[in-house]
Amino acid sequence: MNILFIHQNMPGQFKHLAPMLAAQPGNRVVFLTQTVRRSLPGVEPATYPAPRASNGAGHHYLRRFEDAVRHGQQAARAIQQLARSGFRPDLVIAHPGWGEALFVKDVLPATPLILFAELCYRSHGLDIGFDPEEECTIDTICRTRIRNAPLLTSLESCDAAVSPTKWQKASHPEAFHDKIDVIFDGIDVDHVRPRPAAGFTLPDGRVLRRGDPVITYVARNLEPYRGFRTFMRAIPHIQRLRPDAEILIIGGDDVSYGSKPATHPNWREAMCAEVPFDPARVHFTGRLGYDAYLDALAVSAAHVYLTYPFVLSWSCVEAMAMGALVIASDTGPVREVITDGVNGILVDFFDARALAHTVTRVLPVQAALQPLRDAARATVVEHYALGDSLAKWQRVVERVAGLDRRATHIAA
Repeated sequence: MNILFIHQNMPGQFKHLAPMLAAQPGNRVVFLTQTVRRSLPGVEPATYPAPRASNGAGHHYLRRFEDAVRHGQQAARAIQQLARSGFRPDLVIAHPGWGEALFVKDVLPATPLILFAELCYRSHGLDIGFDPEEECTIDTICRTRIRNAPLLTSLESCDAAVSPTKWQKASHPEAFHDKIDVIFDGIDVDHVRPRPAAGFTLPDGRVLRRGDPVITYVARNLEPYRGFRTFMRAIPHIQRLRPDAEILIIGGDDVSYGSKPATHPNWREAMCAEVPFDPARVHFTGRLGYDAYLDALAVSAAHVYLTYPFVLSWSCVEAMAMGALVIASDTGPVREVITDGVNGILVDFFDARALAHTVTRVLPVQAALQPLRDAARATVVEHYALGDSLAKWQRVVERVAGLDRRATHIAA
Protein backbone atom coordinates (compact mmCIF):
# COMPACT_ATOMS: atom_id res chain seq x y z
CA MET A 1 0.00 0.00 0.00
CA ASN A 2 1.21 3.49 -0.86
CA ILE A 3 0.68 5.84 2.09
CA LEU A 4 1.12 9.60 1.94
CA PHE A 5 1.59 11.65 5.11
CA ILE A 6 1.14 15.43 5.00
CA HIS A 7 2.38 17.76 7.72
CA GLN A 8 3.96 21.17 7.27
CA ASN A 9 6.84 20.31 9.64
CA MET A 10 7.91 16.67 9.31
CA PRO A 11 7.35 14.60 11.39
CA GLY A 12 4.91 16.45 13.67
CA GLN A 13 2.51 14.05 15.36
CA PHE A 14 3.45 11.23 12.97
CA LYS A 15 6.99 10.52 14.20
CA HIS A 16 6.04 7.03 15.39
CA LEU A 17 3.13 6.17 13.09
CA ALA A 18 4.87 6.82 9.76
CA PRO A 19 7.89 4.55 10.50
CA MET A 20 5.59 1.82 11.83
CA LEU A 21 3.60 1.75 8.60
CA ALA A 22 6.78 2.04 6.51
CA ALA A 23 8.19 -1.06 8.22
CA GLN A 24 5.25 -3.23 7.18
CA PRO A 25 5.87 -5.44 4.12
CA GLY A 26 4.34 -4.07 0.94
CA ASN A 27 4.01 -0.49 2.19
CA ARG A 28 5.70 2.54 0.69
CA VAL A 29 5.45 5.69 2.78
CA VAL A 30 6.08 9.20 1.47
CA PHE A 31 5.96 12.26 3.74
CA LEU A 32 4.93 15.53 2.07
CA THR A 33 6.23 18.54 3.99
CA GLN A 34 7.67 22.02 3.75
CA THR A 35 10.44 21.40 6.27
CA VAL A 36 12.09 18.12 7.29
CA ARG A 37 12.68 18.57 11.02
CA ARG A 38 13.70 14.97 11.47
CA SER A 39 14.19 12.05 9.11
CA LEU A 40 12.26 8.83 9.78
CA PRO A 41 13.42 5.27 9.03
CA GLY A 42 11.88 3.90 5.86
CA VAL A 43 9.98 7.13 5.13
CA GLU A 44 10.68 9.11 1.94
CA PRO A 45 10.42 12.89 2.36
CA ALA A 46 8.94 15.00 -0.42
CA THR A 47 9.03 18.75 -0.04
CA TYR A 48 6.98 21.53 -1.55
CA PRO A 49 7.80 25.24 -1.51
CA ALA A 50 6.01 27.63 0.79
CA PRO A 51 3.34 29.56 -1.08
CA ARG A 52 3.83 33.19 -1.86
CA ALA A 53 2.50 35.49 0.82
CA SER A 54 -0.79 37.29 0.49
CA ASN A 55 -0.64 40.96 -0.39
CA GLY A 56 -2.84 41.69 2.64
CA ALA A 57 -5.75 43.01 0.64
CA GLY A 58 -9.27 42.05 1.60
CA HIS A 59 -10.90 41.55 4.97
CA HIS A 60 -8.45 40.76 7.76
CA TYR A 61 -10.60 37.85 8.98
CA LEU A 62 -9.78 36.10 5.71
CA ARG A 63 -5.99 36.35 5.81
CA ARG A 64 -5.50 33.03 7.59
CA PHE A 65 -8.06 31.42 5.31
CA GLU A 66 -6.31 32.74 2.21
CA ASP A 67 -3.00 31.44 3.56
CA ALA A 68 -4.62 28.04 4.12
CA VAL A 69 -5.95 28.01 0.56
CA ARG A 70 -2.49 28.79 -0.76
CA HIS A 71 -1.00 25.93 1.27
CA GLY A 72 -3.76 23.66 0.03
CA GLN A 73 -2.93 24.56 -3.55
CA GLN A 74 0.76 23.82 -3.01
CA ALA A 75 -0.04 20.45 -1.48
CA ALA A 76 -2.44 19.59 -4.33
CA ARG A 77 0.20 20.44 -6.91
CA ALA A 78 2.78 18.38 -5.03
CA ILE A 79 0.42 15.38 -4.94
CA GLN A 80 -0.08 15.68 -8.70
CA GLN A 81 3.68 15.82 -9.19
CA LEU A 82 4.11 12.69 -7.05
CA ALA A 83 1.55 10.92 -9.22
CA ARG A 84 3.43 11.93 -12.38
CA SER A 85 6.58 10.47 -10.85
CA GLY A 86 4.82 7.18 -10.18
CA PHE A 87 3.61 7.48 -6.58
CA ARG A 88 -0.19 7.24 -6.30
CA PRO A 89 -1.40 7.05 -2.70
CA ASP A 90 -3.80 4.35 -1.53
CA LEU A 91 -4.22 6.27 1.74
CA VAL A 92 -3.51 9.82 2.92
CA ILE A 93 -2.97 10.82 6.56
CA ALA A 94 -2.74 14.58 7.04
CA HIS A 95 -2.69 17.41 9.57
CA PRO A 96 -5.17 20.05 8.33
CA GLY A 97 -3.97 22.88 10.56
CA TRP A 98 -2.32 25.01 7.87
CA GLY A 99 -4.57 24.13 4.93
CA GLU A 100 -2.61 21.36 3.21
CA ALA A 101 -5.55 18.94 3.43
CA LEU A 102 -8.10 21.27 1.83
CA PHE A 103 -7.97 19.83 -1.67
CA VAL A 104 -6.71 16.29 -1.10
CA LYS A 105 -10.09 14.74 -1.91
CA ASP A 106 -10.39 16.91 -5.01
CA VAL A 107 -7.15 15.62 -6.53
CA LEU A 108 -7.58 12.12 -5.06
CA PRO A 109 -11.37 11.62 -4.89
CA ALA A 110 -11.18 7.83 -4.53
CA THR A 111 -8.36 7.78 -1.97
CA PRO A 112 -9.26 7.45 1.72
CA LEU A 113 -8.21 10.43 3.84
CA ILE A 114 -7.57 10.41 7.61
CA LEU A 115 -7.09 13.76 9.34
CA PHE A 116 -5.37 14.57 12.62
CA ALA A 117 -8.16 16.59 14.26
CA GLU A 118 -6.07 18.42 16.82
CA LEU A 119 -8.46 21.19 17.84
CA CYS A 120 -11.43 23.17 16.58
CA TYR A 121 -11.40 26.82 17.66
CA ARG A 122 -14.34 28.28 19.54
CA SER A 123 -15.33 31.86 20.11
CA HIS A 124 -16.43 31.04 23.68
CA GLY A 125 -15.53 28.41 26.26
CA LEU A 126 -11.97 27.47 25.29
CA ASP A 127 -8.90 29.70 25.07
CA ILE A 128 -10.68 32.79 23.72
CA GLY A 129 -11.73 34.99 26.63
CA PHE A 130 -10.12 32.68 29.20
CA ASP A 131 -7.31 35.02 30.27
CA PRO A 132 -8.45 38.45 31.48
CA GLU A 133 -5.02 39.87 30.61
CA GLU A 134 -5.62 39.13 26.92
CA GLU A 135 -7.94 41.50 25.08
CA CYS A 136 -11.09 39.77 23.83
CA THR A 137 -13.32 41.95 21.68
CA ILE A 138 -16.20 41.12 19.37
CA ASP A 139 -13.58 41.33 16.63
CA THR A 140 -11.53 38.59 18.35
CA ILE A 141 -14.63 36.43 18.71
CA CYS A 142 -15.76 36.77 15.11
CA ARG A 143 -12.27 36.27 13.70
CA THR A 144 -11.96 33.04 15.71
CA ARG A 145 -15.11 31.64 14.12
CA ILE A 146 -13.72 32.27 10.65
CA ARG A 147 -10.44 30.63 11.67
CA ASN A 148 -12.28 27.30 11.65
CA ALA A 149 -13.20 27.57 7.98
CA PRO A 150 -10.29 25.56 6.53
CA LEU A 151 -10.41 23.03 9.39
CA LEU A 152 -14.10 22.31 8.98
CA THR A 153 -13.86 22.24 5.19
CA SER A 154 -11.11 19.64 5.45
CA LEU A 155 -12.98 17.67 8.11
CA GLU A 156 -16.13 17.55 5.98
CA SER A 157 -14.21 15.97 3.10
CA CYS A 158 -12.25 13.34 5.05
CA ASP A 159 -13.18 9.71 5.59
CA ALA A 160 -12.04 9.57 9.22
CA ALA A 161 -10.16 11.62 11.79
CA VAL A 162 -8.20 11.15 14.99
CA SER A 163 -8.05 13.44 18.04
CA PRO A 164 -5.45 12.85 20.76
CA THR A 165 -7.84 13.38 23.70
CA LYS A 166 -11.55 13.30 24.38
CA TRP A 167 -11.42 16.97 25.33
CA GLN A 168 -9.89 17.90 21.97
CA LYS A 169 -12.42 15.78 20.11
CA ALA A 170 -15.21 17.58 21.98
CA SER A 171 -13.95 20.91 20.64
CA HIS A 172 -15.23 19.86 17.20
CA PRO A 173 -18.89 20.20 16.16
CA GLU A 174 -21.00 17.23 17.21
CA ALA A 175 -21.95 16.63 13.60
CA PHE A 176 -18.41 15.35 13.01
CA HIS A 177 -17.95 13.27 16.17
CA ASP A 178 -18.84 10.01 14.44
CA LYS A 179 -15.83 10.53 12.18
CA ILE A 180 -13.35 11.06 15.00
CA ASP A 181 -11.50 8.36 16.94
CA VAL A 182 -9.62 9.28 20.12
CA ILE A 183 -5.99 8.11 20.08
CA PHE A 184 -3.27 9.83 22.07
CA ASP A 185 0.03 10.28 20.24
CA GLY A 186 1.64 7.75 22.57
CA ILE A 187 4.49 7.77 25.09
CA ASP A 188 7.39 5.33 24.81
CA VAL A 189 7.06 4.18 28.41
CA ASP A 190 10.13 1.93 28.15
CA HIS A 191 12.30 5.00 27.55
CA VAL A 192 10.27 7.65 29.34
CA ARG A 193 10.39 6.18 32.82
CA PRO A 194 11.78 7.04 36.28
CA ARG A 195 15.56 7.46 36.42
CA PRO A 196 16.57 7.22 40.09
CA ALA A 197 20.27 7.74 39.33
CA ALA A 198 19.77 10.67 36.94
CA GLY A 199 21.54 13.97 37.41
CA PHE A 200 21.05 17.37 35.82
CA THR A 201 24.10 19.60 35.49
CA LEU A 202 23.67 23.34 35.94
CA PRO A 203 25.79 25.86 34.01
CA ASP A 204 27.96 26.42 37.10
CA GLY A 205 28.81 22.71 37.24
CA ARG A 206 26.59 21.76 40.17
CA VAL A 207 24.65 18.54 39.64
CA LEU A 208 21.04 18.28 40.79
CA ARG A 209 19.76 14.87 41.83
CA ARG A 210 16.59 13.20 43.02
CA GLY A 211 15.89 14.38 46.56
CA ASP A 212 17.09 17.92 45.95
CA PRO A 213 14.44 20.70 46.15
CA VAL A 214 14.11 20.99 42.37
CA ILE A 215 11.08 22.64 40.77
CA THR A 216 10.63 22.21 37.02
CA TYR A 217 8.54 24.02 34.45
CA VAL A 218 8.48 23.02 30.77
CA ALA A 219 6.91 24.50 27.65
CA ARG A 220 7.99 24.39 24.03
CA ASN A 221 7.97 28.19 24.24
CA LEU A 222 7.59 30.33 27.36
CA GLU A 223 4.26 32.10 26.84
CA PRO A 224 0.91 32.86 28.50
CA TYR A 225 -0.95 29.92 26.86
CA ARG A 226 1.20 27.60 28.97
CA GLY A 227 0.86 29.64 32.16
CA PHE A 228 4.30 31.21 32.04
CA ARG A 229 3.10 34.48 33.57
CA THR A 230 1.51 32.68 36.51
CA PHE A 231 4.58 30.53 37.09
CA MET A 232 6.93 33.51 37.03
CA ARG A 233 4.71 35.41 39.45
CA ALA A 234 4.86 32.43 41.79
CA ILE A 235 8.66 32.47 41.96
CA PRO A 236 9.06 35.30 44.54
CA HIS A 237 6.63 33.48 46.86
CA ILE A 238 8.45 30.18 46.30
CA GLN A 239 11.80 31.77 47.07
CA ARG A 240 10.44 33.42 50.20
CA LEU A 241 9.14 30.06 51.48
CA ARG A 242 11.99 27.89 50.16
CA PRO A 243 15.07 29.99 49.38
CA ASP A 244 17.02 26.79 48.71
CA ALA A 245 14.77 25.66 45.86
CA GLU A 246 16.39 25.26 42.45
CA ILE A 247 13.98 26.27 39.69
CA LEU A 248 14.51 24.90 36.17
CA ILE A 249 12.59 26.69 33.39
CA ILE A 250 12.84 24.76 30.13
CA GLY A 251 11.63 26.22 26.85
CA GLY A 252 12.33 28.59 23.99
CA ASP A 253 11.59 32.25 23.38
CA ASP A 254 9.49 31.92 20.23
CA VAL A 255 5.70 32.04 20.05
CA SER A 256 3.74 28.83 19.52
CA TYR A 257 0.33 30.26 20.44
CA GLY A 258 -0.95 33.76 20.96
CA SER A 259 1.37 36.68 20.32
CA LYS A 260 4.57 38.34 21.54
CA PRO A 261 4.42 40.88 24.37
CA ALA A 262 3.99 44.46 23.24
CA THR A 263 6.95 45.85 25.19
CA HIS A 264 9.64 43.15 25.02
CA PRO A 265 11.16 40.79 22.43
CA ASN A 266 9.75 37.71 24.21
CA TRP A 267 7.80 36.64 27.29
CA ARG A 268 10.91 35.60 29.21
CA GLU A 269 12.29 39.11 29.09
CA ALA A 270 8.88 40.61 29.79
CA MET A 271 8.36 38.55 32.93
CA CYS A 272 11.94 38.99 34.13
CA ALA A 273 11.31 42.73 33.94
CA GLU A 274 8.07 42.41 35.90
CA VAL A 275 9.00 39.87 38.59
CA PRO A 276 11.77 40.33 41.18
CA PHE A 277 13.57 37.10 42.03
CA ASP A 278 16.96 35.70 43.02
CA PRO A 279 18.51 34.69 39.67
CA ALA A 280 21.12 32.48 41.34
CA ARG A 281 18.52 29.72 41.78
CA VAL A 282 16.35 30.30 38.70
CA HIS A 283 17.81 28.59 35.65
CA PHE A 284 16.52 29.31 32.16
CA THR A 285 17.85 26.37 30.18
CA GLY A 286 16.32 27.15 26.79
CA ARG A 287 15.33 24.09 24.83
CA LEU A 288 17.10 20.89 25.80
CA GLY A 289 17.98 17.69 24.03
CA TYR A 290 15.39 15.01 24.72
CA ASP A 291 17.41 12.98 27.22
CA ALA A 292 18.59 16.07 29.09
CA TYR A 293 14.95 17.14 29.33
CA LEU A 294 14.02 13.72 30.72
CA ASP A 295 16.86 13.97 33.24
CA ALA A 296 15.43 17.29 34.42
CA LEU A 297 12.05 15.63 34.95
CA ALA A 298 13.75 12.72 36.70
CA VAL A 299 15.29 14.96 39.38
CA SER A 300 12.19 17.11 39.81
CA ALA A 301 10.61 17.26 43.25
CA ALA A 302 7.67 19.23 41.86
CA HIS A 303 6.82 19.65 38.19
CA VAL A 304 4.50 22.51 37.23
CA TYR A 305 2.29 22.24 34.13
CA LEU A 306 -0.14 25.04 33.35
CA THR A 307 -2.27 25.51 30.26
CA TYR A 308 -5.21 27.46 28.90
CA PRO A 309 -8.17 25.31 27.81
CA PHE A 310 -6.23 24.29 24.71
CA VAL A 311 -4.24 21.42 23.22
CA LEU A 312 -2.73 19.16 25.90
CA SER A 313 1.09 19.21 25.81
CA TRP A 314 3.12 16.05 25.36
CA SER A 315 5.28 17.27 28.26
CA CYS A 316 2.45 16.87 30.76
CA VAL A 317 2.02 13.19 29.95
CA GLU A 318 5.77 12.63 29.64
CA ALA A 319 6.26 14.08 33.12
CA MET A 320 3.66 11.66 34.45
CA ALA A 321 5.39 8.76 32.69
CA MET A 322 8.67 9.81 34.36
CA GLY A 323 6.94 9.48 37.73
CA ALA A 324 7.11 13.21 38.39
CA LEU A 325 4.90 14.85 40.98
CA VAL A 326 2.82 17.01 38.63
CA ILE A 327 1.16 20.17 39.91
CA ALA A 328 -1.09 21.28 37.08
CA SER A 329 -3.78 23.79 36.21
CA ASP A 330 -7.36 22.82 36.91
CA THR A 331 -8.36 23.26 33.27
CA GLY A 332 -10.31 21.01 30.92
CA PRO A 333 -7.53 19.29 28.98
CA VAL A 334 -5.61 18.56 32.19
CA ARG A 335 -8.58 17.09 34.06
CA GLU A 336 -8.76 14.35 31.43
CA VAL A 337 -5.38 12.95 32.51
CA ILE A 338 -4.95 14.13 36.13
CA THR A 339 -7.34 13.61 39.02
CA ASP A 340 -6.56 15.88 41.95
CA GLY A 341 -5.03 13.98 44.84
CA VAL A 342 -4.92 10.70 42.92
CA ASN A 343 -2.18 11.01 40.28
CA GLY A 344 -1.26 14.68 40.64
CA ILE A 345 -2.37 17.96 42.18
CA LEU A 346 -4.57 20.56 40.49
CA VAL A 347 -4.40 24.29 41.17
CA ASP A 348 -6.11 27.43 39.92
CA PHE A 349 -4.44 28.53 36.68
CA PHE A 350 -4.23 32.20 37.70
CA ASP A 351 -3.40 31.98 41.42
CA ALA A 352 0.38 32.41 41.63
CA ARG A 353 0.42 32.58 45.42
CA ALA A 354 -1.57 29.35 45.78
CA LEU A 355 0.71 27.67 43.24
CA ALA A 356 3.76 28.70 45.27
CA HIS A 357 2.24 27.38 48.51
CA THR A 358 1.34 24.08 46.85
CA VAL A 359 4.80 23.64 45.36
CA THR A 360 6.63 24.42 48.58
CA ARG A 361 4.22 22.30 50.64
CA VAL A 362 5.15 19.15 48.69
CA LEU A 363 8.93 19.61 48.78
CA PRO A 364 9.50 18.26 52.33
CA VAL A 365 7.04 15.34 52.07
CA GLN A 366 8.30 13.55 48.98
CA ALA A 367 8.06 10.05 50.46
CA ALA A 368 4.45 10.56 51.56
CA LEU A 369 3.51 11.65 48.03
CA GLN A 370 5.22 8.76 46.24
CA PRO A 371 1.81 7.09 45.62
CA LEU A 372 0.82 10.06 43.45
CA ARG A 373 3.99 9.63 41.39
CA ASP A 374 3.35 5.92 41.02
CA ALA A 375 -0.26 6.53 40.04
CA ALA A 376 0.80 9.11 37.46
CA ARG A 377 3.08 6.64 35.73
CA ALA A 378 0.46 3.89 35.98
CA THR A 379 -2.05 6.18 34.25
CA VAL A 380 0.27 6.64 31.29
CA VAL A 381 1.23 2.98 31.06
CA GLU A 382 -2.41 1.94 31.09
CA HIS A 383 -3.94 4.59 28.84
CA TYR A 384 -1.28 6.47 26.87
CA ALA A 385 1.50 4.01 26.04
CA LEU A 386 2.93 4.18 22.53
CA GLY A 387 2.32 0.51 21.74
CA ASP A 388 -1.38 0.80 22.50
CA SER A 389 -1.66 4.03 20.51
CA LEU A 390 -0.02 2.51 17.45
CA ALA A 391 -2.27 -0.56 17.68
CA LYS A 392 -5.33 1.71 17.69
CA TRP A 393 -3.98 3.66 14.72
CA GLN A 394 -3.39 0.38 12.90
CA ARG A 395 -7.04 -0.55 13.32
CA VAL A 396 -8.16 2.83 12.01
CA VAL A 397 -5.86 2.53 8.99
CA GLU A 398 -7.12 -0.96 8.20
CA ARG A 399 -10.74 0.10 8.59
CA VAL A 400 -10.46 3.21 6.46
CA ALA A 401 -8.29 1.57 3.80
CA GLY A 402 -10.75 -1.30 3.59
CA LEU A 403 -8.20 -3.89 4.68
CA ASP A 404 -10.34 -5.17 7.54
CA ARG A 405 -14.06 -4.82 7.07
CA ARG A 406 -14.58 -6.18 10.59
CA ALA A 407 -12.63 -3.34 12.22
CA THR A 408 -14.72 -1.27 14.57
CA HIS A 409 -14.74 2.40 15.44
CA ILE A 410 -12.62 3.24 18.49
CA ALA A 411 -14.97 4.74 21.02
CA ALA A 412 -14.17 8.03 22.67
